[in-house]
Amino acid sequence: MLNRAHSTARIAPGIAALAAITLLIGGAFAGLLLEGARDWAGAAAAFDGYMLRVARFTLLQAVLSTLFAVTPAILVARALSRHPSFPGRGLILKLFAVPLALPAIVAAMGVLALLGRAGYLAPVFSAATGSTWPGIYGLSGILVAHVFFNLPLATRLLVEALDTVPADQWRLASQLGMDARASFRLIEWPVLRAALPGVAGLVFMLCITSFTIVLTLGGGPAASTLEVAIYQALRFDFDPARAVTLTLAQIAMTLAVVAVLMRLGANVTGDANLAVARRSFVTVKTPERVFNTVAILLALVFVAGPMAAIVASGLEADLGRLLAEPAFHRAALTSVVLALLSASLAASMAWALAASRRAAAGGRLPLLERLFDTGASFVLVVPPIVIGAGWFILIRHVADVFAIAPVMVVAVNAVMAMPFALRAVRPAHDAAAGRHERLCASLGISGWNRLRLIDWPVLRRPLATALAFAMALSLGDLGVIALFGSDAVKTLPYLLFERMGSYRTADAAGLALLLGALCLALILAADWLGRREER
Repeated sequence: MLNRAHSTARIAPGIAALAAITLLIGGAFAGLLLEGARDWAGAAAAFDGYMLRVARFTLLQAVLSTLFAVTPAILVARALSRHPSFPGRGLILKLFAVPLALPAIVAAMGVLALLGRAGYLAPVFSAATGSTWPGIYGLSGILVAHVFFNLPLATRLLVEALDTVPADQWRLASQLGMDARASFRLIEWPVLRAALPGVAGLVFMLCITSFTIVLTLGGGPAASTLEVAIYQALRFDFDPARAVTLTLAQIAMTLAVVAVLMRLGANVTGDANLAVARRSFVTVKTPERVFNTVAILLALVFVAGPMAAIVASGLEADLGRLLAEPAFHRAALTSVVLALLSASLAASMAWALAASRRAAAGGRLPLLERLFDTGASFVLVVPPIVIGAGWFILIRHVADVFAIAPVMVVAVNAVMAMPFALRAVRPAHDAAAGRHERLCASLGISGWNRLRLIDWPVLRRPLATALAFAMALSLGDLGVIALFGSDAVKTLPYLLFERMGSYRTADAAGLALLLGALCLALILAADWLGRREER
C-alpha cells in the first residue's frame, strides 16, 4: 500500500487538473451570473417569444434527427449482423467510422456540394420536380447532416450490441429452424431494446448541442438553435443580457437531457469502438437477403455520398493557389499550433487523472476516485459555446476578448478532448500499475525514475493516440473560435467559414478537403497506434 506522502504526491496532479477544469467552467458560469445580476431586467426581458421559438426548434430538430438516424440504423445494424460474410462488411464498418473523424463544417460542405442549390444532384431534383431546386438550407439540411453523422454511429453501436448475443443462441435458433421474424422477436429485439435507449439518448444529446451544422446549414432565424442564438447575440447583436438568458436555457435543457440519459443508463461520452466479430449459424432466406442487401447499400450510398462530394468539389478547387495563399499559411500554422497545445494539455490532464485515480483507489479515497474518473468526463455536458459565451461576457469588462482568443481555444478544446484522451490512457496506465505497483513500492522507485523507467515505456503509445485524437478534435472545432476569432487569429475552420460567408464556394470546398484529409489522417494515426497497443 502506498504511504501517505507518496499517495498525496501522486494525487496532486489530478487535483490540479480538476481545479483547472473547475476554473474554466466556473469562470464561464460566473460571467453569466454577474452579467445577469448587472442587467437582470434585460435578461428577464429576453424570455420572449423568440427564445421560446428557438428552444422549440432546438428540441424539434434533435427529436427528428434522432428518429431519422436511429430507425434506419436498426435495419442496417441487423442486416450487417445477420450477414457476417457480406462482401466488404469490414470495409463498410470502417467507412461508417469516417464521419466521426470529419469536422462538422467539412461534413456541412459535403452536404451542400451534393444537395445544395448548385450541388451535384440539383439538376436531378430540378428535373424531377419541374422547378429550380431551392437547395437544402433550413431544417432539411440540418436533418440530413445530423443523420449523416449519427446513422453510422448508431449502426456501429447497435452492431456491437448484437454481437454480444452468445453463439449458442444462434446455434439453437438454427437447429430449431427459426425464420427471420422469430429470430428478431426472440433473440435480436431483446438486445436492441436494451441498447436503444442509450443509443437514441446519445444521438439526441449530440444533436441538441450541435452548433456548427446549424450555423452553416440553418439558413436563418427560422432554423436557429439556442447555441447559434447565443453566438448571434454576442457577435452580431452584442446583447449580453439575451446571451445570458439563452445560455441558461441551453444549460437547463442540457441538464434535463443528461438526467434522462442517466436514468436510461446511456453513456454521454459515447464510444464507437467496435470489434468486428463474425458469427456462424445464421440462416438467411433469399427475400430477407435481398431486403438486407438493399438496406446496407442505401445506407452506404447515404454515408459515402457527402464524402465523395467533399473530395470531388475539393479537387475542382484551385488547390495550388489555395496552398500558396499567405492566409492559408497563417490559418494552417495557427490551427496546428493551437491544436498541438490543446492536445498536449488534454493528454497531460488525462495522464494526471489516470495516475491520481489509481492512487486514490489504492489510498481508499472513493470520492476522489470517482471525481478523477467519471466526474471529469461530465465536462462534455457543458457545450463549448456555453463556456465560450461565459468567458466572452466576463473578459470583455477587463480585456480585449479577441486578444485572448488563443488561450480560450486551447483551454476549451483541451478540456473537451480530455475525456477521450482519458479513455486512451487509463487502460494502459491501470494495467501497468497493476503489474509494477508493488515492485516500485518495494524498490522505492518514484518520481522521475518511475516516470523514465516504468510509466513512459508503457504509456508513450497510448499518449500518442490521445494526442493525435485530441489534435483532430481541436483542428476541426469551430465553436469557440467562432466567438473569439478575428482577423488577427484565424484557424482553418474559421477561414473556411469566412470563405463560405463571402460566397467563395470553390475556395471553401478546397479548404474543406484539406482540413478533412488532415483530421482523417490524425484519426487514422490514433486508431493505428491504439491497435498496435492492443496487440
